[in-house]
Amino acid sequence: MMKIPPAVAVPARLVPPFLIAPFVSRIFLQVMRAHPGLFERLGDYATKRFRFHPSDIPFAFVIEPDKPRITILRDDEVTEVDAGIEGPLVMLLALLEGKLDGDALFFSRDITVTGDMEAMLALRNALDDCNIDLPSDLGTSVGPFGPVVRGIANYVRSKALGKESTGWN
Repeated sequence: MMKIPPAVAVPARLVPPFLIAPFVSRIFLQVMRAHPGLFERLGDYATKRFRFHPSDIPFAFVIEPDKPRITILRDDEVTEVDAGIEGPLVMLLALLEGKLDGDALFFSRDITVTGDMEAMLALRNALDDCNIDLPSDLGTSVGPFGPVVRGIANYVRSKALGKESTGWN
């Protein structure tokens, strides 16, 4: 499993979150358009706030499903959330797509889950039901460049995940 190299992560500390916010928000909204029922599957947990903290980059992401909204923070900024997950960025993205077994990662301590476990489990189940494919979802947002974006994103994903990219579910 690939981690973001320090040569990328360290300079990222100089980038203010507001500069990457439009890019991250665009990806978030594209995934929401491709999977409109994602947050509806959360039921009562849609009002919860979820924090995703990639341990290898200096940012954290807070998702509010009932808005729907994503907020980018510095990794050391404190904000009120109901549940959180921390682990390497590639691992968190693979979990988003259902490429890795979240239970195995949790029990092996590759990821850390905090807060409302029922809310996090509801989110995991909702994600599993949606069959998210980031390269495909991103490719649909760039018109005629879609095949190129999908190809590059699939290549990066396969290199980042290595042999583990076949999926578990």
